[in-house]
Parts: sequence; C-alpha cells; structure tokens
Amino acid sequence: MSALAALLPLSALANKADDTVRIAFAKELDNADIYFSSARESTIFGYAVFDSLVEHDPETGEWVGNLAESFEWVDDLTLEFTLRQGITFHNGEAFDADDVVFTFNHFADPATGVAMPNTVGWIKSAEKLDQYTVRVHLKEPFPAALAYVDSAMPIYPDQYYQEVGSQGFAQKPVGTGPYQLESITPGTGFTLTAFADYHAEGPRQKAQIGTVEVRSIPDVNTQIAELFSGSIDFLWQVPEEQAQKIAEQGRFTVTQAPTMRFGYVSLDASGRTGEDVPTTDIRVRKAINHAIDRKAIRDAFFSESSEIINSICNPLQFGCEQDVTAYEYDPEKARKLLAEAGYADGFEIELYAYRDRPAAEAIAQMLAEVGITARLNVLQYAALAEKVLKQEVPTAFMTWGSGSVADVSASTSKFFDGSEIDYARNPDLTALLKAGDTTTDDAARKESYSKALKLIADEAYWVPLWTYTANYVMSPELDFTPTPDEFVRFFDMRWK
Repeated sequence: MSALAALLPLSALANKADDTVRIAFAKELDNADIYFSSARESTIFGYAVFDSLVEHDPETGEWVGNLAESFEWVDDLTLEFTLRQGITFHNGEAFDADDVVFTFNHFADPATGVAMPNTVGWIKSAEKLDQYTVRVHLKEPFPAALAYVDSAMPIYPDQYYQEVGSQGFAQKPVGTGPYQLESITPGTGFTLTAFADYHAEGPRQKAQIGTVEVRSIPDVNTQIAELFSGSIDFLWQVPEEQAQKIAEQGRFTVTQAPTMRFGYVSLDASGRTGEDVPTTDIRVRKAINHAIDRKAIRDAFFSESSEIINSICNPLQFGCEQDVTAYEYDPEKARKLLAEAGYADGFEIELYAYRDRPAAEAIAQMLAEVGITARLNVLQYAALAEKVLKQEVPTAFMTWGSGSVADVSASTSKFFDGSEIDYARNPDLTALLKAGDTTTDDAARKESYSKALKLIADEAYWVPLWTYTANYVMSPELDFTPTPDEFVRFFDMRWK
C-alpha cells in the first residue's frame, strides 16, 4: 500500500472496491421531472439519466449528435433531426420520433408550465416525418436553438410519461441515459446504476462506475467531515478557503475550473421601484460603478482565477464583447459624480443579495465610503427573484449562470428584454439584443451584441463584477475532469 493510501481511512478505499462513488450535493433534488426545475442539481441528474438530441462538446465547442444521428437547418425557421435507431429507454420502450415530437410539443405548450419557459418558448411545433425523422418549427429565427436542445430538452418516453403523468414520472423517471434511477428519497438523495444497454453511439460513453450515490448535505463543514471519514468521495462547489486548506493537506485531489456564472450589481435605471430612486440618474449609476473595488473583493473572497468583467455576460459566451466602457475604482470620482447629481450628502438605498454575504457586505461598505448608505437585505434566492419580478429591488448583488448556455442570448438578453425584470427599459437596447437573438449570421449577431453591451456600459445600467470558478474535491482514487458548463457528468468519472 502506498504512503498516500495508508493515510486514507479504509472506508474511502472500499468505494472503489464496491464500484460505488458517493457524492455530496448542498441542495436536494427538487424535481426529477427536470422540466419543472431550474436547479443545477436537477440538470446534473438529468444529464445522467436522460439523453438529448444533440450535445455540446465542451472541448471543441461543436455540436454533435446524441440521440440524433445527424441534424441540419432546413431554413431559418426549421431544424431537421435524423434519429439513431435501435435505442431503448430504461423500461424497454423503443425510442423513435414519437418520443421527440411528444417531448417538444408537450413541454413547449405554455399550459404545461415548465420552470424555465425561455428554454422552450422558441418552439412553434415538432413534426414527425417518419419513424426516425423529426422537424422542429421555430416561431422566429433563433440561432441559439441547439444550445437549448442540448442542455434544456431531454427526451422522454411518450407512452410511459402519458401513462404516469408528471407526478408519477418524478417518482420514477425513465430515460435513455448512461445511468438509470435505482431509488430516490426526498430530502435525502438518490442512487443511480449504470444502464447496461446504453447505446454509446454518440459523444457519451457507457458509465464507467457501476453505482452513483448522491446525498443531500447542506452544510459544507459536514460535507468535508464526511469526506475525511471516507463516507464521501466527491464534493462540488467547495468554498475557496476550505478548498485551499484541503489542498494543503495533500490527501485529496482538488481541482478548480472556470464556470459560466458571473456576478453583478443591478441598478434601477428607469424608476421601476419609484420615480425618486437615485439610480435613475446616470451620474449616480456611474458613481456606484466607480465606488466598488471589484479586484479587492475578488481577491479577498474568491479565486484569483475569477476574471474581472466589463460586460453583463461571461467571456466564455458567444457575443460577449468586453471591449466596452470600463469604470476603474475611484472613490473620489464617485463622490464628485454624486455631488453633481445633487447627492453631496449621499442617500439611502436598499441593497439585496442571496449569496456570498461577505462580498455583499464589502460592496455595502464601499458604497458607504462614498456616502451611499446601502441597507443590506440577504434573502433566499426564490424570495429575491419574486421581489425582482414585482419590481421592488432598486439594487441587488446577484449572480447568473445562464443555464450553462454559452451564448449571450442566455444572459444579457434575459435582463434587458422589456419584461418585468428589465429595470433599464431602453427600447433601442432591447431591439439590439433581439436582433442578436434572431439573426442567423454569426458576424451580424456579434455586431448587434457588441452595440448592446457598449450601450449598457455607457449608460452604466449595471455593475459587472467577476466570473466564478468552481472547486471540486475528490478521492485520489477517482479520475474526473470538470468542464466550464458546471455539469458534473457522472458517466465521465472512472476509477484510477
């Protein structure tokens, strides 16, 4: 036995012996019928149990067929998929065009009420041409469609789903993926086993580990304690400070990877929360931008690998122009701008947040240093999202992961679309983003997004902050390489 192995508890080595990898999630699986969940945990579960028609290769950036053998744009409003033959669902039901047509039409129907309507809202209808050919008709040109077909649209078995309904399906989901559900215990976790008959004809491989046990452990310190006791093999989203301490001990593999998530401070530029809110004045918005030392906060609470950004998007996303007006940290300039706006003595404002309290407190402190009293309110995400929708949030420190879709249509376009969550309400800006979302020429898309992002920066509508990284801690017996989309692909795990 090696010196490293001798340091590990015997139970940690046993996981390899019984071919079971044990994983901790901070949140429980809120719905196994993943069309009715927006949580990352449900997406990861879905990636293991279900397949989609196409898949994004995180290394090459190309779209490759999964359940679809091939695909093509017939025209700007029509996608055609030729399906693989001989594939079966976990319950033995044969996969064909009926499953695809049912899945697309059922979940694109507004009456179904999916958790994230934007993921299916571009679909007009799906049409069966023959047993293994499907055409999807779009409401309008939407060049990012394949990104949503991948991460947001797993294919369900039409016969089984219609027999058991959403509630029954959530209790016992059936897919074509590399893993099948063995058991699920609400509030506790779930167990998956390798699907022996997985087709593996597309970009995915057969599961390399026989069993995956996922437990819900909300407290990170409890997660780490179980890691050291050998009860857990894999941790995800470990805070930077704890990850560094674990790495220093040398007992476990600690890996850091970039993600699609970025942070920002939203500002009410159009008076949605009241006509007298100070942030309707561009000088106040610019002052807030100058008042926040983004690098200092990043260095204090996050990884140095996190990238300071100038635009409201992630640089990994298509169309994310960063060559825009940037606001350097300059508290003196911030005070001058506030005085010019009539706030030489400062003002009070509500600042909301739902995570990263130390960073939120630092932002509030920096605003206080230029005369702005930001009363910090830390809420649960769902509660804050509801207040944003009700237009009750003048400023907020928040983050956005874009559903791991590598396209500006999944980030900037969602916040400045003229809807209830758009606190800028600039028709010219909305039109530029709409053009980028619906133009099929890549160069034209980039140009539209570039103009939009420069307009956002010039008007200082928001404060772009930094990108996020994710820390993964795992047993030295486990081999796994994370990807920027933050999807923990269980089928890519293997024992060394």
